[in-house]
Amino acid sequence: MEMDWIWGLVGGLMIGGAAALFLLVNGRIMGASGLLGGLVDGSGSPNRAERAAFIAGLVTVPAVLALLFFEPETNLTPNLAVVISAGLLVGIGTRLANGCTSGHGVCGISRFSLRGMVATVFYLLAGGFSVVIFRHLLGVI
Repeated sequence: MEMDWIWGLVGGLMIGGAAALFLLVNGRIMGASGLLGGLVDGSGSPNRAERAAFIAGLVTVPAVLALLFFEPETNLTPNLAVVISAGLLVGIGTRLANGCTSGHGVCGISRFSLRGMVATVFYLLAGGFSVVIFRHLLGVI
């Protein structure tokens, strides 16, 4: 049996651990899009350094781990326009949903939040539809 699934498990444990630690230390729910959004629009000024440190960790830790161990194989499309469009659409979607999968999925579901559960179901459905449309029907990814 392939052991690639273990990296997903490790990543999930790291996100869950970070969410629990963030809640214990700060008394607030960790949502990556909310932390980044507060930096971008200025609404997170009172805790700007904390937000910046968290976002820097999200970027830096995987890069350091990739250098220390190996860079895992991904299925990222070489089509740069698709990658940029997807990133923009995810960013817009997280603002419209008032949160992302870390806030609604990891933190919301663990707190039995109905809003988090509903948002996560819609994230998964939207991801499934996107794969069907963009990969199978249009063939762009």
